[in-house]
Amino acid sequence: MSHTPIVPREKLNFHLDDADIPRHFIKDDPYRSRFFDALSTMFPVGERFFMECVRDYRSQITDPQVLQDIKDFIRQEGQHTMVHNQYNARLKAHGIDVDMILRKHDAWMFGFQRKRLPKSYTLALTAAAEHLTAISAHALFDNRGVFETADPRVRAMYAWHAIEEVEHRAVAYDVMQKTAKVGYFVRCLAMVEAIVTFLVMIAVISNYMLKCDGYSFMQRLKLRAKGFWWVVKPGGFVSPVLGKILSYFKPGFHPDQTGAMPGCNLWMETYERTRNPVLAGDVLHAAGA
Repeated sequence: MSHTPIVPREKLNFHLDDADIPRHFIKDDPYRSRFFDALSTMFPVGERFFMECVRDYRSQITDPQVLQDIKDFIRQEGQHTMVHNQYNARLKAHGIDVDMILRKHDAWMFGFQRKRLPKSYTLALTAAAEHLTAISAHALFDNRGVFETADPRVRAMYAWHAIEEVEHRAVAYDVMQKTAKVGYFVRCLAMVEAIVTFLVMIAVISNYMLKCDGYSFMQRLKLRAKGFWWVVKPGGFVSPVLGKILSYFKPGFHPDQTGAMPGCNLWMETYERTRNPVLAGDVLHAAGA
């Protein structure tokens, strides 16, 4: 199981109810703001899916440390759901039909995936998605420029989420390998599906949000073209971590082979000392290149 200690943290206050958080929390960048807002709407259903897929195999496990890791993984994912639901309430105030997004996501993840596909495959999807979220943590905080002009409170939410994704990144993967005995081909197939699903959902949801913001079709097209270049350009959002993403396809891959973000220990020390997740988020952000 994961060699990284998994520490559930509860009752964190990011002040997400503050009225002065801008509609577009990354200054002068509606596309990038809505890119991450779209991601936030995916977490409540996604986290519940991940928890249930790991729970499918819990009764087959006897190792006390593995069982504790699963328990802590589930506690962390439960907290992520609660905080992102709180954040998503902000989006509802923007006129975005978050409930509609959740219903459609639920229909896909639970109405089809969980209902129609083998439990071993949905666990493989979970392991793949957990790798992507852990690598996204690097994309967000290895490079200080990604959130340079972001509201500190929203940035802090993603910093905390990133830390915990790194902590529990190996849990679903180890259950998939050691208990479900998922083979290499299925593992890789699930990763391909996870990447495609992630890209499609982000594109569709963020476009809908920009439409709710009042942008015309042509305005959205321009914003999305500029945003797409930010995602794929050399030194952009994806290229610095592309190798880490593709490492999943190596036959001998394990999530523990991927290191932590710069400043990870500083975040933990700051939070333990101050219990202030916004201050800890500032420290993690400042540690990036």
